[in-house]
Amino acid sequence: MKQQTNLTPTKEVQYFTTGDGQQIAFRLDGPGDAPVLILSNSIATNFHMWDGQIPAFTRHFRILRFDTRGHGSSDAPAGDYSIARMGWDVIELMDHLNIQHAHFCGLSLGGFIGQWLAIHAPDRINRLVLANTSSYLGPQALWNEHIISLNTGASMQSYGDMFINNWFPQEMIKAQDSTVYEFRKMVLTTSPQGLAGSFAAVRDTDMRRTITLIPNPTLVIGGAYDGVTLPEHSEEIAASIPEARLVILPVVHLTNVENRDAFERLVIDFLLSDD
Repeated sequence: MKQQTNLTPTKEVQYFTTGDGQQIAFRLDGPGDAPVLILSNSIATNFHMWDGQIPAFTRHFRILRFDTRGHGSSDAPAGDYSIARMGWDVIELMDHLNIQHAHFCGLSLGGFIGQWLAIHAPDRINRLVLANTSSYLGPQALWNEHIISLNTGASMQSYGDMFINNWFPQEMIKAQDSTVYEFRKMVLTTSPQGLAGSFAAVRDTDMRRTITLIPNPTLVIGGAYDGVTLPEHSEEIAASIPEARLVILPVVHLTNVENRDAFERLVIDFLLSDD
């Protein structure tokens, strides 16, 4: 069924206010009468991490991207966040746009949000893509160290280095690839308060048991060289969700960037499939 929104087609960034009073930035691309695909980004990035996918995806879908709370142009309130609250941000955004249900593709933190949505609001999600993500990332002590560091004035430069080394192969980093530069800029412009709140959301999340309840057709994409959301995490998710499909690509963490063609082909084929 084709999805309709209460907005005319636009490429401008817009905002809506959540139930707890936070402004969330979002953007719509693609034909207004196409099925909606929601893209949810990694921690420490903004919705521009999906820029490379827009030409291919808008041939088939109406693309809805948003800056997760604490990121990009969205508000970054003080305190610990939760995956549940981030999930509700998505539901409220869909309600704001009069979108009853949509496909959902989340990478890393976006994959955490996608799992929560498919567990707690499966009727709002058609097909689900979980890329380079996990259902649980410990230990808690490590997250607490990062949260304390960010809340006491740590330099974002060190976090830029950390994320870039976690996201990209060393040859891309050493070559000073322009894409790496753009992603480092995303990290450096992320609110420290927002990043700390998001670290708390990951710290407090464990969906290893509850993802067995997900009824939606699901594609899991992992990175063979991912040192954060390990390939074993993708394997565990795929084994837990009934009839989930699993593909492990020879990449690190940002599959949609490092192996763009394969990622786009996998996602489009899966979302258009009748299986």
